[in-house]
Amino acid sequence: MKDKLRIVFMGTPAFAVPILKALLSREDEVIAVVTQPDKPAGRGKKLTPPPVKLVAQEAGVPVLQPVKIKSPDFLEKLRELSPDVIVVAAYGKILPKEVLEIPRFGCINVHASLLPKFRGAAPINWAIIAGEKETGITIMQMDEGMDTGDILLMEKIPILPQDTAGTLHDRLAQLGAKLINEALDKLKKGELVPQKQPEEGVSYAPILRKEDGLIDFNRPAKELTNLIRGLDPWPTAYAYFRGRLVKFFSPEADEQKEGPPGEILGTSEGKLLIGTGKGLLKVGELQLEGKKRITAEEFWRGYRPKPGEKFESKN
Repeated sequence: MKDKLRIVFMGTPAFAVPILKALLSREDEVIAVVTQPDKPAGRGKKLTPPPVKLVAQEAGVPVLQPVKIKSPDFLEKLRELSPDVIVVAAYGKILPKEVLEIPRFGCINVHASLLPKFRGAAPINWAIIAGEKETGITIMQMDEGMDTGDILLMEKIPILPQDTAGTLHDRLAQLGAKLINEALDKLKKGELVPQKQPEEGVSYAPILRKEDGLIDFNRPAKELTNLIRGLDPWPTAYAYFRGRLVKFFSPEADEQKEGPPGEILGTSEGKLLIGTGKGLLKVGELQLEGKKRITAEEFWRGYRPKPGEKFESKN
């Protein structure tokens, strides 16, 4: 197949931006970008466009922002565009059969996990929270299920000990851009070989809520370290100190030492030491509600925790 592919791209957040940019740099034609409607954001609740919309507008690509993806008006527009393929990356909604059937080559999804692990909305976070040592990108032929379609391409990367959801997100977005290019090159040559997902090893990565970040200090330090990293930068892991919400960053676990769960035991090598159900949690940075992030040393000097004083799991 020598002709240019007519591509519709569907994506919304920052993760989708490098993938859209990769498509725009191809010889193929991105004929439209579909993204979520502008949403109120920040303190002023100002209507804010999705990151993908800004990139599309800059490139002069028409943008569609349907409120309902099944609306006859939107489906008609999509059919009129007659795309060869729809590329999807973190669009934010499951695509109905009516959309999946429009393109000649169907819909291809860029998913940030090694499927069938971590199907769902937050695979990057949950891979870290679960203590995985590696993750990656799966390019998948979409069907009506949630991340259940055939695998077209897959590439692994390690999860580094200091990775947060933020740092891993950025590496995976770049890998997604590289792999979608490979997938479309193979598609044009007729070299894509779909493979069914394994039936064993399925796990889920549900959408995160703020309350998922509440720390239970009875859990082992290693688990809490993974939780803090997996929820950084959003929604963040937190507990309460003197009735105020405090967020935790830059964690490590010391599995050789012990202390009462939640108790603030002092500082060592620039980290605040906190007792847990197993081992000590060592935290490098904290942020009290309404304040800026501070180092463990600044927290220790500024708040002078009393002997036996604890972080609580409720205020």
